[in-house]
Amino acid sequence: MLYIVPTPVGNLQDMTFRAIEVLKSVDLILAEDTRTSGVLLQHFDIHTPLKSHHKFNEHETTADIVERLRAGANIALISDAGTPAISDPGFFLVRAATEADVEVQCLPGATAFVPAIVDSGLPNNHFYFEGFLPQKKGRQTRLQYLAQLDQTFIVYESPFRLVKTLEQLSIVCGAERKAAVTREISKVHEQTVRGTLTELISHFKQSAPKGEIVICVAGNNPKDYKEEENE
Repeated sequence: MLYIVPTPVGNLQDMTFRAIEVLKSVDLILAEDTRTSGVLLQHFDIHTPLKSHHKFNEHETTADIVERLRAGANIALISDAGTPAISDPGFFLVRAATEADVEVQCLPGATAFVPAIVDSGLPNNHFYFEGFLPQKKGRQTRLQYLAQLDQTFIVYESPFRLVKTLEQLSIVCGAERKAAVTREISKVHEQTVRGTLTELISHFKQSAPKGEIVICVAGNNPKDYKEEENE
């Protein structure tokens, strides 16, 4: 069995009892960063062997992992935070495992965009998850695509690029488009700032952001979705 195990995006107490039980019972844990995951495992007194599995080595290590699974091993995949394969390594291994008829089970758990879109106050009966935008090639194409969507869309960003990304969104979406920026989800300094893109740009120019960032932007015509909810 290959287990996909979400880990907390902030507060370690968000870890589920089932996730702890699985990580204690498997033969091997694959981790995006063994140093980061080592802190988590130590906190919950988990002593299962840990092996590095990330976007830079997954193509080389996946075949061996699948063979171990086929031979009867139970293996868990975790990322630094959140659910593996959601803007983190995981898809390549899951695909290879399913193609080899290995059973895969994903536990429910933390994913940063869910609390962010709920906290945003923007329509969420329909939404589009973009994840991280391309850094260079294809970035403008993606921005133009997102700007035309009717539903709220979600973008992950680093604090160092937040203002630049908000400025680019303002150009393609319009300065008055409603949006929200959530940072440090489930941590002591969690914060959600809501307003127009212009207001958010002004705020974060004056107050430099820290921590992981989730941007939620209202759709091109969110009124339609509000009306749909009332039908």
